[in-house]
Amino acid sequence: MIHITLPDGSLREYDQPLTVYEVAASISLGLANAAVAGRVDGVLVDCGFLIEGDARVSIVTPQEPDGLEILRRSCALMLAMSVKQLHPNAQLRAGSSLGDGFFYEFAFQRSLTLAELPVIEARMRALAATNHSIRRATAPRATSTERLSLYRLGDFESFAEGPHVPATKVLQAFTLDHISGTSQQRIYGTCWSSQQELDTWRAPPQVMVVNIDERQTAYAHSVTQALRRRELRANSDLRNEKISHKIRQHSQKVPYLLVVGEKEKEGGFVSMRSGSGEDFGEKGIEAVCELLGPPKTGGV
Repeated sequence: MIHITLPDGSLREYDQPLTVYEVAASISLGLANAAVAGRVDGVLVDCGFLIEGDARVSIVTPQEPDGLEILRRSCALMLAMSVKQLHPNAQLRAGSSLGDGFFYEFAFQRSLTLAELPVIEARMRALAATNHSIRRATAPRATSTERLSLYRLGDFESFAEGPHVPATKVLQAFTLDHISGTSQQRIYGTCWSSQQELDTWRAPPQVMVVNIDERQTAYAHSVTQALRRRELRANSDLRNEKISHKIRQHSQKVPYLLVVGEKEKEGGFVSMRSGSGEDFGEKGIEAVCELLGPPKTGGV
């Protein structure tokens, strides 16, 4: 007998080993359809992970941060498959989630242009519509420390960091928005749990958080999340581009920029400037929220 403890403390008994998906289905069909992964004794695993003994289990859906990250990671895998179908000679480098989105890096025989992204995106939508399964080639264990595993998406295989969504049908609200590089190129996109969330992301932001290099990626994303919790329209640009290019690009469109480098990350603050070039200096997150948030009103 296998005893599964759920997040609310309730206990369920099963007479044989079962997968995370089967645990979700035993709770409700709606939860099973929404599941993108699970946590077994605190470790994130694929829905196909086989539970062979007593464990604490929770089901991960796209409505939580880990679920969104898994959606984006799987979108990167679907991007890789789409590019290989359209450009069979392309060499795969690496890809994963990145802040609000995802990326994949390729080596092409000829450089692609921004105008070619709609064709790739259309192929991705076709793959999502056919609901391809995504499976780990070898059964994972909750104690595994491997960072990369071989995943199969239809007849496409690639080493990738997991877990991944069980099937492409949940990858619906996404778009490709940028390509960088020449001989080696990165294609960037974003993915959300609903079209409404994607439309909100597309709306012009009030503030853009930009990192100087990849070392500040996690901190820049956390700053963006903190601003959103304070109801500011904030996005982040975490692309592997020169900071001067990112500042120049966003200064034309966004009222305020928050620049994050190693000094800012270590100090827990940001360097703030306006789109017109006015320098506000170093500011803590609360100070930024006070400056950009709605004016406080008080009764007499």
